[in-house]
Amino acid sequence: MGTAYSKFWHNILNFSGTAKRSEYWWPVIINYVLGDILGWLLEKAIGHPVNDIYTWGDLNVNVITLVITFVVWLATLSLKFRRLHDTDRSGWWILINILPFIGQLWFFILMVLPTKRNRYAGH
Repeated sequence: MGTAYSKFWHNILNFSGTAKRSEYWWPVIINYVLGDILGWLLEKAIGHPVNDIYTWGDLNVNVITLVITFVVWLATLSLKFRRLHDTDRSGWWILINILPFIGQLWFFILMVLPTKRNRYAGH
C-alpha cells in the first residue's frame, strides 16, 4: 500500500510505462478517503464550504485547494495511462470516459483487468 502510494507521487508526470492493479487502486482509494477527510476538516476550520469566498483568506484557501486538486488530478491521469498500458492498451482509451455511463463502466472494467503481456513494459 505504502509502496504503491509512493510510486504514485514519484511518477506524477510519467505517462509511459505500466502500473499494476494494486499500484492503481491503492492511490485511488487513499486519495478518495484523504480528500473527503481533509475537505471536511478544512470546511470545519473555516466554517463554510471552501467554494464560498467571503475574505481574502477564503480566496487563498480556495486557490491552494484548486492547485492541490490539479496536482492530484494530473498524477491520477498519468496513473490511468500507465494502468491502461499494463492491459496492453493505448492511453487514448481514457477518452472512453466521454461516453455517459457505458464509457465509465467500460473504463472501470479496464482498470480491474489483470496485467497482460504488453508492448509498454520496460519503458
